[in-house]
Amino acid sequence: MEVYLGIDIGSVSTKLAALGKDDRLIDSVYLPTRGKPIDAVQEGLRRIRQQLSAEAQICGVCTTGSARYLAGVIVGADLVKNEITSHAVATLHHIPEVQTIIEIGGQDSKIIIIRDGVVTDFGMNTVCAAGTGSFLDHQALRLNMGIEEFSQRALASKTAVRIAGRCTVFAESDMIHKQQMGHRPEDILYGLCQALVRNYLNNIGLGKELKPPIVFQGGVAFNQAIVKAFQEELKTEIIVPPHHEVMGAIGAALLVHEEIEGNRNGRNESLFKGFNISELKYHTSSFECKSCANRCEIAQLALDGKVLARWGGRCDLWERTPGS
Repeated sequence: MEVYLGIDIGSVSTKLAALGKDDRLIDSVYLPTRGKPIDAVQEGLRRIRQQLSAEAQICGVCTTGSARYLAGVIVGADLVKNEITSHAVATLHHIPEVQTIIEIGGQDSKIIIIRDGVVTDFGMNTVCAAGTGSFLDHQALRLNMGIEEFSQRALASKTAVRIAGRCTVFAESDMIHKQQMGHRPEDILYGLCQALVRNYLNNIGLGKELKPPIVFQGGVAFNQAIVKAFQEELKTEIIVPPHHEVMGAIGAALLVHEEIEGNRNGRNESLFKGFNISELKYHTSSFECKSCANRCEIAQLALDGKVLARWGGRCDLWERTPGS
């Protein structure tokens, strides 16, 4: 059974998606990265191996996400792609008429503008937490409730309270002030959802034409109160696709399937190193390159004392395979 594997490794969560020859999702894994991307990739491989049938043969692997190069070296990726391309390909596969993609994760958020099936513009936020899932997670933790309870209670709001949401620090101060004034918790919670939506649209959505159909994906799309806030702000339907939390991994798997199919006459075997790599002990380190005034920090990955890869420089000096 042919299987194509996509791995999307981000700062907060790691996602794996296994697609069949017909590009249908067979299995997926969603787990926290916890600041240990190597451990997360290895654990993801262990889980997906258990879920796949014994007849499954990995015919191609693609990595994406913020740690895509690291993951690519570990697993032996046939392809490494950026998140924008992966998310766009997955969404177009499931919803071909999409014109706007909203993607919000734990610590970053993206907007992708598509016209006639082609990405024409995009924006990313990797700095300010006020437009990401961590904004809500932090407030839910402060209120001693899970994010699911947060969503349910926010949906019960009758009159949302306006929260200053341009900064997480100001938002928290304003939220405490509103609590002291006696506003209902439900109204404050939904006000936080509205604040996140305003921050997203006023930052990475600024100057962009958000045309429907609008698709919302990423882990934050689980929060129905955020979906409602987007619908109210944009005054249009917001589509949340099935498996929205692993769309980046699905897109990666679709891309590597296309790549392998296109090279059938040239190379038949995947570069995938096998599931046994989930048991190996890798070592990561970094050093400062002194070859020029940039002084880039170079990261490196080693196994049994042998350096497998280096990356992180502004030039390609360290991107050659060690020893070559």
